[in-house]
Amino acid sequence: MTDFNAMTPLGKLLGNPEAAEVVYAALPEMRDSVDLELVQGLPLKFLALHTGLDEAWLDDIVAQLSGIGDPKPLEPPIVPPAQFESGEAAPASAPCRFESVAPRWGVFEVTLDGPAHDNPFTDVVLRANFTLGHRTVSVSGFYDGDGSYQIRFMPDAEGPWRFQTYSNARSMDGIEGSFSCTPPGPGQHGPVQVAGTHHFAYADGTPYRPVGTTCYAWIHQTEQLQRQTLETLAASPFNKVRMCIFPKSFVYNNNEPELFAFPRLDDGGFDTTRFNPEFFRRLEQRVTELGEMGIEADLILFHPYDRWGFAELSAAADDRYLRYIVSRLSAHANVWWSLANEYDLLWDKDEADWERFGTLIREQDPHGHLIGVHNCVEFYDHTRPWVTHCSIQRTDDYRTAENTTQWREKWQKPVVVDECCYEGDIEMTWGNISGEELTRRFWEATVRGGYATHGETLLDPSENLWWSHGGELRGQSPARIAFLRSILEEGPHALEPIRGIGNRGSYSAAGVPGEYYLVYLGIFRPRMLSFDLPPEESYCYEVIDTWNMTIDNAGTHRGPRRIDLPGRPAMAIRISRVDSPDGQEQ
Repeated sequence: MTDFNAMTPLGKLLGNPEAAEVVYAALPEMRDSVDLELVQGLPLKFLALHTGLDEAWLDDIVAQLSGIGDPKPLEPPIVPPAQFESGEAAPASAPCRFESVAPRWGVFEVTLDGPAHDNPFTDVVLRANFTLGHRTVSVSGFYDGDGSYQIRFMPDAEGPWRFQTYSNARSMDGIEGSFSCTPPGPGQHGPVQVAGTHHFAYADGTPYRPVGTTCYAWIHQTEQLQRQTLETLAASPFNKVRMCIFPKSFVYNNNEPELFAFPRLDDGGFDTTRFNPEFFRRLEQRVTELGEMGIEADLILFHPYDRWGFAELSAAADDRYLRYIVSRLSAHANVWWSLANEYDLLWDKDEADWERFGTLIREQDPHGHLIGVHNCVEFYDHTRPWVTHCSIQRTDDYRTAENTTQWREKWQKPVVVDECCYEGDIEMTWGNISGEELTRRFWEATVRGGYATHGETLLDPSENLWWSHGGELRGQSPARIAFLRSILEEGPHALEPIRGIGNRGSYSAAGVPGEYYLVYLGIFRPRMLSFDLPPEESYCYEVIDTWNMTIDNAGTHRGPRRIDLPGRPAMAIRISRVDSPDGQEQ
């Protein structure tokens, strides 16, 4: 049994009669509170902090809850049999289909017709070794229902590949084949990887700058709304989407999805020893469609906003789920793994669980996709070797992106502020900052050497919020984020923080010393700013209005130079070294 504690969500406590009695005795006003729906996802500790209750009160409640809890499902791992088929099945006799060519970083797929009796999801083991020259890559296969099995592989080098299958089902064991890996298709650059220490690039070296958005439960909406979301993304500046695998139950998230990852039982529960291929095919279709638009799918594997029990599966069920989804999706170049949205709110999982998850994915994913762990309040230990980058939620409603530099220095990995509050007008503080403020936070993260992620929680009559449902973007920030992205794509790949740019003020700046500087003034609004760059080089100065999206040329100069400014906030200055043969100012 897992005892209830200070990190248990209020909704979980109220769902247990004994624990609910303790909570209502301590907080009688909660029994009839109209805000109960809004706070059920909050752990008891955070609820106490937000309502001004002291630590002694919290300690007393935790003491009363000691010994009360819900039994954590104890399910031993299912061990596949050594032989799944009878001796009558001839080795390597299963019908097998695959294409003779596949582009580099594309999805090469082997389909086999195999046994469908008992439970192939847990009882059949299938993998293949893919070999090019002296190099071999081992890939796990999966059951896709109706007697169909698949093995997916993303070839990362051109040339003649061959493969051989291994299985405890005799008919699928020892099948051999080959294919030719051709040059990558248009726009295909391979999976995103960490470049250097603090930045990203595609596998072919093409720079990648994450300009992301959040759309948690869009794949759990109607087909019409999903199609509208894809159309909106195609016209947006975003090249990464944070999205959940499991549906979300939270304020403004009350719909019942059509499909789930597991088949539903007659009693309303789920059979977690099997998977729902129809759900995963739809998920794969969406990931494929995002990839065709050049958008990374940042897949959130677990989250706490749950009324179906997916946040509290047994350890064996968790591991089965992770192995299955990695087998199905790791061959897609545009996949990132996010272990959790707000891992520290998942009260039923502890550090050992997260470490097991991260290690399992790293071992099971032959293509080495990026892995992050998103927090609510307590940061995960981003120094862990399987964590590739820092996925950060603000820990303060006001100060967020301003901490980017110190997070870079602390963890020595790329920093993506995946949740820095949302442009919106809902009642929660995290969901009602202005478009101007979200734009400012994007710029602050940029000039401090990191990246930010957009989100929108603007209400419409249907209460479809982009942040969770998708649909249409109605905010003011996306156009300004697109403007920022265009500026970044015109400059050097990796912008590093630079101090001491501009006299009489320590303004935020990033760039490549001696080559390129991007200075962001933010809330400050000077009428002029002076620069003292090396006199032996010529620099082009441009004044950028980050809100009105204009760029004014302020001339090319050598040596000290004063730049006149309009005296309003949200301004930036771009300084680029240029070749000036005659050395004359312009």
